[in-house]
Amino acid sequence: MGDATIESPEWRKVEVGRIVLVQGTSPYAGRLAAIVEIIDHKRALVDGPSADPKLVVPRQAVSFVDVLLSDLKIQKLPRAVRTGTLKAAWEKSEIDAKWKESKWAKRKDQTERRKALTDFDRFKVMRLKKQRRFEERKALVNVKASA
Repeated sequence: MGDATIESPEWRKVEVGRIVLVQGTSPYAGRLAAIVEIIDHKRALVDGPSADPKLVVPRQAVSFVDVLLSDLKIQKLPRAVRTGTLKAAWEKSEIDAKWKESKWAKRKDQTERRKALTDFDRFKVMRLKKQRRFEERKALVNVKASA
């Protein structure tokens, strides 16, 4: 039989400097934090020094069940780094800006906006979708007719 090499995707590794999204029943759910130390195979020490005070996650131990790993990482972050140093590395790596540009963050914002819609807002969205669909079909008919 031939040799097979199995590689795990690079962005899914639990490592110091990896950015995680806190979830679950935590009061900090939905906020970003960085892994600063791996405690054991189930927990890590995280700290989230975001520039926005509403998004700060204080240093705490969290279970890997309660976080989602992102593809963002602070390169060459030393283990058990202090909050001030982490904040400087966070800003240098532009984590907040990269997160806001990611598809994941945009999708999360869109979901939150849709949850906040009223019945009349949902009705207006439905009407706009109908208009867009009508215009697309009209354009498609014109393309087919000219071909």
